[in-house]
Formats: sequence, structure tokens, C-alpha cells
Amino acid sequence: MIGVAALWIGVLLLGGGFALDRVLTGSLVETFDKQLEYILNKALIASSEIGPDGEVKFSRAPADQRFLEPYSGIYFQISGAGTDAFPSRSLWDRRLKVESGHKDIELHHYDSPEFAGEPLRVVERDVILPGSSVRWRFQVAQSREILDRQIGEFRKTLIRSLAALGLGLLVLVALQASYGLWPLRRVRTEVIAIRTGRQQRIAENFPREVDPLVQEINALLAHGEEQAEEAWRHAGNLAHALKTPLTVITNAATAQAPDLADTVCREATTMRRQVDHHLARARAIGRRSSAQARATVWDSLEAVERAVSRLYPAVTVDIDGDRTAAVRVERQDLDEMFGNLIENAAKYGGGRVFVTVSRAAAGLVAIEVEDDGSGIPAAERQAIFDRGARLDTTGKPGTGLGLAIVRDVVEIYGGSVALSESEDLGGLLVTLSLPEAPVAASDPVLAKPRSGR
Repeated sequence: MIGVAALWIGVLLLGGGFALDRVLTGSLVETFDKQLEYILNKALIASSEIGPDGEVKFSRAPADQRFLEPYSGIYFQISGAGTDAFPSRSLWDRRLKVESGHKDIELHHYDSPEFAGEPLRVVERDVILPGSSVRWRFQVAQSREILDRQIGEFRKTLIRSLAALGLGLLVLVALQASYGLWPLRRVRTEVIAIRTGRQQRIAENFPREVDPLVQEINALLAHGEEQAEEAWRHAGNLAHALKTPLTVITNAATAQAPDLADTVCREATTMRRQVDHHLARARAIGRRSSAQARATVWDSLEAVERAVSRLYPAVTVDIDGDRTAAVRVERQDLDEMFGNLIENAAKYGGGRVFVTVSRAAAGLVAIEVEDDGSGIPAAERQAIFDRGARLDTTGKPGTGLGLAIVRDVVEIYGGSVALSESEDLGGLLVTLSLPEAPVAASDPVLAKPRSGR
């Protein structure tokens, strides 16, 4: 930051200094020329006339006494074609050069190095005096020593001033950068304290420019702690879920029970479902932070419908609604949730399952799965989400983990699941709400909705 600022300040000061030098130097030269013009017009041309011999003479002598002092630094000379030059006494034995290749009807200013060691500033003009047909060239020259000294002093002052200004600006930038970045050093110190276990959060008050970063770091720490807590709880739940089947198997083996093989198969199936359940939770937890998670609801429902139709050929599964709706869920997790819901509806319903997809408010997609079964009493709907709870006790295969898996996975993705009574079919209505994902450009836009399968 300081290096870039120094480079930019240097460029600006150089450009500004050059422009200022041009303006003020031009002003000094213009003032210098005005003085020479005044002498030329007022003191020389205005008082010049033609003498009896055709020469130029002054009706009144120039008032500046320096014209009478040899080599005084200010000179004049009047020249005409075919006549001798009329110089000032200050020129002594020198003469000003007269360029005859051009005519100076207007004032002509130029620098001349014709006198060694004494650069001159010259103003000249061609004039035809009354009573004469000769074009006379009036020249006034003055040494540039004073002008150059003034310009030199000005440039020295300008350079010193700009250097002081640049140094002051660099010091200001350095102080501003150091002061502005100081809170980040404090953040670093706080993070070190968190890493070494001396504190849990960044607790200091920071400027509003840095405070969003601090809030995000604290949120990240809280998220990490939440994930660690979930991992511990997840491991404990899995251990607890496997403990009972393992105890049953151990007791049966110790007692040499005659139905040991059946007991091992039954409890192994229970353990497998428990492992599948916890793996689904772990997979969803690992994927939920991915901003790229996205699945099309209709494609997942079609795949699940085909699988359920093979398992329950007597059941009719109808799908209707928005074919382009997409959710922020991994496809594998979405298939697992739909599989549990539709399979339960097919298993415990009366032969009809109806699935509706729609876009709900607040950026959610609602998926409703309803069947024509006996439903669930309102008092028992919350308990059915507990692990091991069964929809019925008729002996149909299952471990009561389907809805528990659905609830856990949907909550991990920031959605919700609710149970109610189906008004159309009279059975259970499961409403799944998931965060909506924007429709990808590559998704096909299907014009006609699908009424069922």
C-alpha cells in the first residue's frame, strides 16, 4: 500500500510540479518581456524621428542611465538598410545581430547567445518613421542573468516544497496504513489466543470496517464447535444404537439359543439400518456447506417412483406439479428422503400415492407425499420421528428409521418436514420443505406439466 501510494504521489507531484514550473516560469518571462516592450515602444520608437541627414535621432534621450554605461547588461540598437547602425553607448564596441531574412511588423521575442558569457533576451520590431522610406529595426536586449536567477530561485523553492509535500504525504500514508491495519494485528493476536486455548471467541471491540470479519470468524468458530458437537453426538448415538443389538446377539450366543441364526440375522439387519441412518446424516453434514449442492426434484421423484413401482407393483404413484423446481440438496440425499417417504406411503397406504411439487414462499420448494391409508393420529405424529418408532405393528418389515432419517437430513439442509391428514386421499400427508436452488441454464424447460404415472 505504501509503495503504490509513494509511486502515485511521485507521479502526481512530478506532473503538478512540471505544470506549475511552466506556468510560473512563463509568467516571469512574460513580465521580463513587458519591461523590454515598454522601453522599445515608449522610450525608443515614440521619441524617434528622422534628422536632416536621414539618420534616426531621439527627440528626448532614454531615461534609463544604464544605456550610457558600457556593458551594463541592457542595450538598444536601431538599424536600417543602407545606413549605419545606431547603437546605445552600453554596447560599446559590440553590435546586436540583425536578421534580414524576416520582417517584424509585430513584436518579436527571442533568446540570443551572441554575446559570450552573457545570454540575452531580445525584443525587436520593424518601424517606418515619418519622413523616411527606410524600414528601421528597433532592438532592445537585456541580459538574462536576473531572469535566470529568478527562475532558478523559484525552481529551487518549488522542488523543496514539493519534496516536503511528498514526504509529508508518504508519512501520512504510512501512518494511515499502519493505523488502519492495526486492528488486523489485534485480530491475529485474538486468533492466536483462541488457537492456544486462552479464549473461545474474539471478544474485543473493533472498528466497523473490521467488525464484519470478526463476526464471520466467530461464526466460523461456532460452526466448527457445532460440527464437532454433532460428530460427538453422532458417534454416541451410533454407539448406543449398536449396543442393544450386540447385547442381544451376545446373550443368544452365550445361552446357545436354538434360534441364534435368526437372532443374528434380525439384529444384523437392525445394525445395518442404524449404520445407514448415521451414514446418511454424516454425508449430509459433510455436504451441506457446499454452495454447489443442487438437485432437480422431478428427476429424483421419477427415479424413486420407478424403484418403488418394482417393489410394490400394486401401488399407483402419481407425480404432479412444477417439473423445473430445484433444491439445494445433494441428489443422493434427496433420493434417500424421497425413497423413505414414498416407500412408507406405498407400504402403509391403500394402494394410491400422490406426490405434488410446488414453489412455496420464502425461497422454499414444497413436496407433498400423501396416501390413502389410515393415517396417523395427531397426538402420535411427533413421536413417529423418533428412532425406532413404527407406523404400525402388523409385522411389516422395517426398523422405524425412515422418517427419522428424513427429519435429520432435511434439517441438516435447512428445511423442515411436517405431518398432517390428506384431504383428498384421507391418509397421511407429509410436507417436505427444502431450500430452492436457481434453475440452471442447462435444465430443459418443459412446457406441459405431467399429470401422473
